[in-house]
Amino acid sequence: MSSELIIRPMEHSDLESIMELEHLCFSIPWTRGMFEEELLNPGAIYIVAEVEGRICGYAGMWKVIDEGHITNIAVHPDYRRRGYGAALIENLISIARNNGINAITLEVRPSNRAAISLYERFGFKTFGRRKNYYADNNEDALIMWLNLE
Repeated sequence: MSSELIIRPMEHSDLESIMELEHLCFSIPWTRGMFEEELLNPGAIYIVAEVEGRICGYAGMWKVIDEGHITNIAVHPDYRRRGYGAALIENLISIARNNGINAITLEVRPSNRAAISLYERFGFKTFGRRKNYYADNNEDALIMWLNLE
């Protein structure tokens, strides 16, 4: 089997792997039920990164009129620093453009320098801060935007 990266829409059968990623990557992981609801949400777009049949990352975005809100991006720790996070973001941006989305926003922890650097590479800029956004430690969130127009 090839070790080529495949980016494809998330399917219900991916949820076991997604739950593993959630618990590895986030201090407050989403529940399986939350993902099941997202897969039924017509305004939600979820994609996975797959290598050799293994889900190594995923990303999600909500379409709200002409804006996109990135909800989650996760890459398995064993697969980081290989460009998979960038591939997921690149795909979300492409999907956004193809769906009439003019701008994309996301929140990120100020302490997550690697993620901020990645988002900045794609042109995201910080436009605000949400105080005490993260429930696990009351860390603020930076609000970043990418204008696609």
